[in-house]
Amino acid sequence: MKIKYPLFAIILIATLQSCVIMSPKKYKGLIAQRDFLATRSTSLEDEVAVLRADTAKLHQQIAQLNGNYGALTQKYNALNTDYDKSSTKASQLAGDLEKREARLKEVEDILKKRDAATNALRDKLSKALLGFQQSGLSVDIRNGKVYVSLTDKLLFPSGSIVIDDKGKQALKQLAVVLNKEQDINIAVEGHTDDKKIRNLGQIKDNWDLSVLRATSVSRYLTETENVDPKRVTATGKGEFQPIDPAQTPEALAKNRRIEIVLTPKLDELYNLINK
Repeated sequence: MKIKYPLFAIILIATLQSCVIMSPKKYKGLIAQRDFLATRSTSLEDEVAVLRADTAKLHQQIAQLNGNYGALTQKYNALNTDYDKSSTKASQLAGDLEKREARLKEVEDILKKRDAATNALRDKLSKALLGFQQSGLSVDIRNGKVYVSLTDKLLFPSGSIVIDDKGKQALKQLAVVLNKEQDINIAVEGHTDDKKIRNLGQIKDNWDLSVLRATSVSRYLTETENVDPKRVTATGKGEFQPIDPAQTPEALAKNRRIEIVLTPKLDELYNLINK
């Protein structure tokens, strides 16, 4: 019989050396003990094998978790960097927005001043020119500017560029206000209807007529009424900006006009825009 287990072998040898004859009962006990130890040893070996496999599996899982942790750490660091960049960008945008809002308020305040000045100027002109409003003169506000509109019959004889006495009186009253309001730019615009000019000598067409009438008004304001010529611009619009496109006598009469466009100087606004 092959002796597999050292402990059992030692016991057996010791027993044989003692030259004591065993009883069957004791012999069976030793056999049972041997079988138990063999079974127990096999069970322990299986348990060790299972533990080794579990240990290897746990090492693999730990390695995988460490890899995942490293990847998550990189993502976290990247997100943290992105957050820092976004936070910096948000701070810059907030600063820019604050500056824009401050600038917008400045512009709004200046425009409010312009509107207040424009309304005050219109009221002054309406009072000063009240006596001429039944003769084809009107004062109104368009696009933040004051328009003093004078029909040609109030200023000129038919087909003429020479201002008549009634027109001079209206321009004289206008000049009184303009000379008091030095912060006003003045644009004199000549307008005609679309009927062709006939037999007016050196005046070739409606454009010529509109320019020469605007120049006559500008000269009267600057040379006779002492309005600063640096404030005045004369332009001829011809027939190309009619008030009424109809071909009735009333519509044509509206289109033949001088418009004096008055604009408050907006140096503050221009300087602000050009910052």
